[in-house]
Amino acid sequence: MSRKKLSKVRRADPFFERESARYDFPLPSREYVSQMLADEGRPLSFIELTELLDIAGSEREMFQRRLGAMEREGQLMRNRKGAYILPERASLTPGKIQGHPDGYGFLIPDDGSADIFLDQHQMGKVLHGDRALVRVTGIDRKGRPEGSIVEVTERVNTRVVGRVFVEHGVVVVVPENKRISQDILVPPEKKAKDKPLSGQVVMVEIIEQPSKYSQPIGKIIEVLGNYADPGMEIEIALRKHDLPFEFSRAALEENKKLPDKVRKTDLKGREDLRELPLVTIDGETARDFDDAVFCEKKGRGWRLVVAIADVSHYVKPGMALDREALERGNSVYFPRRVIPMLPEKLSNGICSLNPDVERMAMVCDMDISAAGKIGKYRFYPAVFRSHARLTYNLVWSWLSGEKKPETEAHQAVLPHVQNLYKLFGALHKARAERGAIDFETTETMMLFNDQGKIENIVPVVRNDAHRIIEECMLAANVCASAFLEKHKQICLYRVHEGPSEDKLKNLRAFLGEFGLALGGGDDPRAKDYGILLEKVKQRPDFQLLQTVMLRSLKQAMYSPDNVGHFGLAYDHYTHFTSPIRRYPDLLVHRAIKAVLEGEKYVPEREWDDIGLQCSATERRADEATRDVENWLKCFFMKERIGEEFDGTISAVTAFGIFVALDAIYIEGLVHVSELGSDYFQFDNIKHQMLGERTGQRFRLGDRVRVKLVRADLESNRIDFVLAQDERRLAGRKAAPKADSAKIPAAMVKPVAKPAAKPAAKRAIKPAAKPAAKPKAKAKSAKVSAKAGAAKPTAGRTKAVAAKPSRKQPAKQR
Repeated sequence: MSRKKLSKVRRADPFFERESARYDFPLPSREYVSQMLADEGRPLSFIELTELLDIAGSEREMFQRRLGAMEREGQLMRNRKGAYILPERASLTPGKIQGHPDGYGFLIPDDGSADIFLDQHQMGKVLHGDRALVRVTGIDRKGRPEGSIVEVTERVNTRVVGRVFVEHGVVVVVPENKRISQDILVPPEKKAKDKPLSGQVVMVEIIEQPSKYSQPIGKIIEVLGNYADPGMEIEIALRKHDLPFEFSRAALEENKKLPDKVRKTDLKGREDLRELPLVTIDGETARDFDDAVFCEKKGRGWRLVVAIADVSHYVKPGMALDREALERGNSVYFPRRVIPMLPEKLSNGICSLNPDVERMAMVCDMDISAAGKIGKYRFYPAVFRSHARLTYNLVWSWLSGEKKPETEAHQAVLPHVQNLYKLFGALHKARAERGAIDFETTETMMLFNDQGKIENIVPVVRNDAHRIIEECMLAANVCASAFLEKHKQICLYRVHEGPSEDKLKNLRAFLGEFGLALGGGDDPRAKDYGILLEKVKQRPDFQLLQTVMLRSLKQAMYSPDNVGHFGLAYDHYTHFTSPIRRYPDLLVHRAIKAVLEGEKYVPEREWDDIGLQCSATERRADEATRDVENWLKCFFMKERIGEEFDGTISAVTAFGIFVALDAIYIEGLVHVSELGSDYFQFDNIKHQMLGERTGQRFRLGDRVRVKLVRADLESNRIDFVLAQDERRLAGRKAAPKADSAKIPAAMVKPVAKPAAKPAAKRAIKPAAKPAAKPKAKAKSAKVSAKAGAAKPTAGRTKAVAAKPSRKQPAKQR
């Protein structure tokens, strides 16, 4: 059916233009389907819907898929007769299940409304991550909406990694993901190939999902080995977070057919930049080079050329490589191991901008004024060769005068590197005038011994060579978003919204305690944050104030709806510079090429879906690397139990304080019961614990001395108690403390969890009848409703072997 032949009913779709821009043959939008059901005011069968919406016979299969997607996301549901109804008409809320280690959980509604509490009985029907429809049944004692699960719309857990335990002949697998609080029962198999020993790590396939009356049942399909085996922490993280780590046979076949070097046929329609002295500047251990830069004086300003690996020339829509790249979303950098988005032949071979070899590139060629303002720019495909592979430390040694270039190649590129440094100064100044937030954060790096265990954790020292590349990449990204917006080509923007109303209110209340105020009224801008940060920079409590300000901001994400980038103070911003390791960048390249060819690029999936997918895979990678780093830190601290350390309170929760150690950038919990013989009240606005009797205060940013008492590999928990001198202080009335301590600034949005019960002691729920789990024991402090998913970490740690994420120096980018 052509667009010209679409009926008035189809053209009445309020989102017809949007759907037409995405598809040659647009189906009725999801909103239009919902509107039609609402207008009819009754359940509609599939046939009735197709008739009302004028769906042709050839469109029915695709329309059925759209309805199925709406069902999975809780936008529609079917009644017992199979007719479609709107969940809200049945007073049902669609959303995603979020489990808690203590057995209860929440439904996170799709519409952003308040989370709905689900007790242990309700959570017995589902697993963490499932999608469900929930009916609100009342309000719990904490004032939260409480609900019951009416229907599970999507089961997401098919395979689970965990530790196997044999108790009285009964085999159970305890999931590594503590948000899955149900043990998985494994029935005996006479001819089972893999018979693991109790305590080993296994992969179990769920063959029967949990229900109201039975726990999940599974089958062991892989024995990974013993818990403390070298590299086991990464193997667990890959499976726990469902990270794809093996390429399909089809993808490997496509990869095998790709060329090892640029062919003459590839040069058609490309500009020749082989004589332009472009260089790469990366970390010492980097292996995938996706950007090269060149700068020369032009009038009173500069010409900046940013050449980015042309991955889109080799990875085409519809290829298995493309489907797997989307599934992965991004490369994942673990300590000592990388899970690439693309196979090594691409990521470290033909698409890596290695020195002295021809490479294909998409180029952003910019004119930048002496004031750091971007003027004219253009995009074009090119062929070039990198004239030198430089490192941050080498470049900084030249710029600082510590060393001079020794080789002819290095001497030849030095003037252009010096131009880059001058350009950086102008761009950095323009950044400050624009009002971008410039938080001072500390990244750390793990150093390993020959056995693969941590030998030390050290801070990563950033110099101006890092910042040169950062500013060049920002400039190219801004040009890419402006170019696509100008030509009305839909793409994935990197969006970062300002603080929510609640977080802004709490931040202002906290700042008021210090006699400070954030400008901007109800709608502050990045510049208002920047002005306040500059004002408090010399204060002894600067790190405390900066940390709280940083935590008031939302996380950045990918979306086709441009709402700007709050932190960078850009009206539009996208990711263009890393197509080897980020899928959104690959899509931006395709979109730019389509515009250059006078066409529109439309991906195989909806832009919204791809944005959500890439945002989710980014979070998944962060969680997986954090798990691995926490395990390695626990292993590192096991040998130091009983030692005392100085540190800073990096987070305050209802169940205790987290302390970041000064010397080794590791953090652990001092439980509320260890703070002293008093009742401590948690204040989430003032970020403190206050003793009712003694007045003893523990506040974010305070200095403490602690003693290590436990480093548990199973729960990835490090526990401290206050050192003896601190204990003496905790027993008597305390004078107000000065917030004079420094916090590692990488402490961003920490979330914590109470300890789970030892796996081997868990009771096995009988399958024959429902069994209510015993209520959790009362704790000495009330734990907040969503007392988090993971321990906060003492900064983003990177292994020596991993490439730092240098183009996103601040977390929100």
